[in-house]
Amino acid sequence: MDSSGSSYAIETINLTKIFPDWWGRPKVKAVVDLNLKVRYNEIYGFLGPNGSGKTTTIKMLLNLLHPMKGHAFVLGGRSTDPAIAARIGYLPEESYLYRYLTARETLDFYGRIFGLPAPVRKSRIDTLLEMVGLAGLGSRRIGTYSKGMMRRIGLAQALINDPDLLILDEPTSGMDPIGTRQIKDLLLELARRGKTILLCSHLLADVEDVCDRIGIMYGGKMQVEGPVRKLLQHRDELQILTGPLPPKAREEIESVVRREGSWCKITTPVDKLETFFVNIITKAQETQPTSGAKPGTGIQGFLAAQPVSPSRAVLEQLVAKKPQPVSESSADRAKTEPTEAAPPPAPKKELLEHLTEKPVEKSASEVQTEKPSEPPAAPKPAVRQDILKKLLGGRKGPDGSTEQTRLPESEERRDAE
Repeated sequence: MDSSGSSYAIETINLTKIFPDWWGRPKVKAVVDLNLKVRYNEIYGFLGPNGSGKTTTIKMLLNLLHPMKGHAFVLGGRSTDPAIAARIGYLPEESYLYRYLTARETLDFYGRIFGLPAPVRKSRIDTLLEMVGLAGLGSRRIGTYSKGMMRRIGLAQALINDPDLLILDEPTSGMDPIGTRQIKDLLLELARRGKTILLCSHLLADVEDVCDRIGIMYGGKMQVEGPVRKLLQHRDELQILTGPLPPKAREEIESVVRREGSWCKITTPVDKLETFFVNIITKAQETQPTSGAKPGTGIQGFLAAQPVSPSRAVLEQLVAKKPQPVSESSADRAKTEPTEAAPPPAPKKELLEHLTEKPVEKSASEVQTEKPSEPPAAPKPAVRQDILKKLLGGRKGPDGSTEQTRLPESEERRDAE
């Protein structure tokens, strides 16, 4: 279980997405009332024919599309949260990679997006290239890769951030049978080491080999869901495997079965074509060199670390004993105490006095009475006396005072009128 408290790595509640036509009317019901639940540490096969709503559901889980109704939760939250998005690895159906970058540059680019330090990026790039069988092709440009090799580097890109949830859309598309078998073994090992995987694929044999549970979509709705073995099991039939038998023993077995009122069919087991192909190529690889992709090395490096269960970590923390203080003798303390370092050079006397000089304290009365200094007032411009006299309309008397000049009666009468 995740530390967030949710019991499901992926959970959708009535998730619905309907694409409208040009007039805004509902036209394509891509996903209708989907209730999907994927447990932690599980490989879940998300199946369905083309146009059944698988890719639309994945895009809503990753917040690349907004649902018309319902909710989608990933790792106990939403993928809009950067902390949750950093724990998701995604391999889309088409690998949109820069053709002019090499495999190492491509992985380094995605490592920078997740903020990984340079030493961590270098270590993980070497590990992932070995794991997907591209160790000797890391310096080749992506544009020269075949489709299967691009799927390999796409898977490495999805694992560069060591995700808790891995969403894979057609991971083995265009891949040779050897690469397909290696990817299936890789997914099984990742699940054993604590990863949760949502696998969307049209190769049903691959899904049958690796998935714990499957869900089959059609018309935007979930048609059936459950454990793979339980869904594929024939409840009304039995299968008996034995070693080589003489013809007489086979006849006796058939007669016993017929007496019980059932039927019997004895055939020779046949290997799957994939198993036969892998065996032939494995033998050829021992002596024949190739310039193509090579077998991967399986889980290693940072992906090989066993996950620590949160409950176990808390339990170990609680039962850990606190160390008791032990008295030390003077001789032991003398051994453990660090030796005194040589004294630093004495600073200059003038600099020391300047740094240690204390400010002069002032009394409260001085602080209250002291006023901030004001800037000196600007000099007033000189007043021209002749203009002042003219404005006042008067003249100086014998004692030097200014007398008010009286207007003539004609002018006073004009002003009154």
